[in-house]
Amino acid sequence: MHAIIPAGGAGTRLWPLSRRDHPKFLHDLTGTGRSLLQATIDRMTPLARSVTVVTGARHAQVVRDQLPQLPAEAVLAEPAPRDSMAAIGLAAAVLARRHGGEDVIVGSFAADHVITDEDAFAEAVGAAEAAAAAGYVATIGVEASSPSTAFGYIEAGAELTQVRAGLPVHRVQAFTEKPDGDTAAAYLATGRYRWNAGMFVVAARVLLDHLARHHPDLAAGLDAIAAAWDGPEREQVLARHWAGLRAISIDHAIAEPVAARGGVAVVPASFGWDDVGDWASIRAVLGPAGDDAAVRVLGDADRVLALDAPGGMVVPGSGRTVVLVGVPDAVVVDTPDAILVTTAAHAQRVKDAVAALARPGADHLL
Repeated sequence: MHAIIPAGGAGTRLWPLSRRDHPKFLHDLTGTGRSLLQATIDRMTPLARSVTVVTGARHAQVVRDQLPQLPAEAVLAEPAPRDSMAAIGLAAAVLARRHGGEDVIVGSFAADHVITDEDAFAEAVGAAEAAAAAGYVATIGVEASSPSTAFGYIEAGAELTQVRAGLPVHRVQAFTEKPDGDTAAAYLATGRYRWNAGMFVVAARVLLDHLARHHPDLAAGLDAIAAAWDGPEREQVLARHWAGLRAISIDHAIAEPVAARGGVAVVPASFGWDDVGDWASIRAVLGPAGDDAAVRVLGDADRVLALDAPGGMVVPGSGRTVVLVGVPDAVVVDTPDAILVTTAAHAQRVKDAVAALARPGADHLL
């Protein structure tokens, strides 16, 4: 498999640490000394023949600086974001040309997720590769730890016994959008549903053929760009085609319509997955299981004093000392030009604050 790592998005729920110019995937959010992107590359390198990162032009140099082990051609810079289908489709088309065309299998894995059981993850990737080799668009369905409303779900159908893999592989019955709480609970009660973590493994030609069938203009534009990517006319061809590409996710462009025709397989798996999508998630990732009362600190713990403040989460990023007194479940993120104060229960609403800051004169805060 050739791994594709889409590295985009602003991570607005993790403001004010995550900003447009230095988004979530470039930060160490687990206290390991490695950014989420670096940890992703560490995890994927043993599983892949090559690793290719697709990122925005404004982040390309920082990505290269964080990943000096990757060759320069392994970082594909998008002129502007056009959603996940364009990013993954471009990388698949470029890799097919570089590495032999129809037999190339590619796997797309986000740059900003945390996985704790890497052996179980590797086993699931191997099973997805087997399904991809059999002609399916394969995805990995993550075991749900709660009836979350923050994720889409994958409904697993009949087992595909003809796919020889180390884990069971099932046909995807359907992909569903983020449900309400009651619907999510009903999903999990059936035993058929998994979280959709956006992981896809597929033969490059199968992916590009599906794209040509469902979105021919997008496929044609990506093919033209890929044909010029490693040549002297890359910038001219990008300027001609990129802005006109349809912005659409791979879920809507490929996964959902192909699943409706029985062409998507899912590997149900459990490997300790978290998309660290808000400050409540970061708090959970940082702390030992069962120690819910302790204050979590991302950064210099000597800069934090907590008195009667159970369940707190502090990022002391400005050099100031942060003191919590008598405030349970507080989240305080202190940066040189902005301070966030909220609670774990309201962590998902940070994106609303970022939206409210999108006004003239406040661009430096975004």
